[in-house]
Amino acid sequence: MGEFLTQFSFSFTVTGPIFLMLALGIALKHWEIINEAFIQSGSKLVFTVTLPTLLFLNLINTDIHRLGSGSLYLFAALANVIIFLLFETLAGKMIKEPNERGGVVQGAFRANTGIIGLAYVANAYGDSGIAVGALYVAVITVLYNIMAVITLSRSSAASASLDHRYVFKAILKNPLIIGICSALPFTVLEIRLPEVLMQSGRYFADMTLPLALLCTGASLDLRQLKQESSHANLSSIARLIIAPGLITLAGYIYGFRGNELGIIFLMSAAPTAAASYVMARAMGANANLAANIIAMTTVGSMFTCSLGLTLLKTLNII
Repeated sequence: MGEFLTQFSFSFTVTGPIFLMLALGIALKHWEIINEAFIQSGSKLVFTVTLPTLLFLNLINTDIHRLGSGSLYLFAALANVIIFLLFETLAGKMIKEPNERGGVVQGAFRANTGIIGLAYVANAYGDSGIAVGALYVAVITVLYNIMAVITLSRSSAASASLDHRYVFKAILKNPLIIGICSALPFTVLEIRLPEVLMQSGRYFADMTLPLALLCTGASLDLRQLKQESSHANLSSIARLIIAPGLITLAGYIYGFRGNELGIIFLMSAAPTAAASYVMARAMGANANLAANIIAMTTVGSMFTCSLGLTLLKTLNII
């Protein structure tokens, strides 16, 4: 029991700061210290400037041999595709309403790896973890967008209104992917930027996670937690328990241990991405359902991630 409590204490050092920053964002919004304009501007600044800078700097400062083997990223891609196909199949049998089916599936597979997942990894493994997490995010971001279009197109009568070529252009123009791909030549060739540029970049990078978490917390609509929805409950259970459980188990069976297995778990244990609401609304799915899932999983992830991390640490496999 003492060992379990010790490991739970470690787990809370990973998830606790994130929970507190999200709670602070909610409080600041309630006290009207920050408003919708701040949330929109701050979120845009994070997505287009500070987060790409953070990923870029961590990659160019990392020895390429510390990025892990390509098998980690290949595994992440295959595991998430299989999870998507599993949820897509089950939803087709369990959910009759077409405009809710895609929202449930997207909420179940689309984790917030770029903000919450990366914050988990940063707290657990520091800069070296962020570098590995950056490539993980690049691979998963592309897949998430493609799979979201597939499931929402199959379940939404209004999907024809969305030009799928626009989605793929958006992937190519994604600032996170651009930042990561721009850093890879520097990492491979071991090119170092002048210190004045590095220091300036760090000013941007250091504000990324605090600002992102504040904006994420402030944008949460906790009233959604009061909404009774069996579909939202189903999607949340799939996102918080089934997906991380199956992906982490598969990673363990494959042979991942230590930091790599920890990163696999932390990324897959993240809550549903806020982008799922935007995509659901754009493609005619149930946007209220998407918002409900985001709120439920964001709050729930703090507990399920802490417990899962504690279990893995107690078993001494990460």
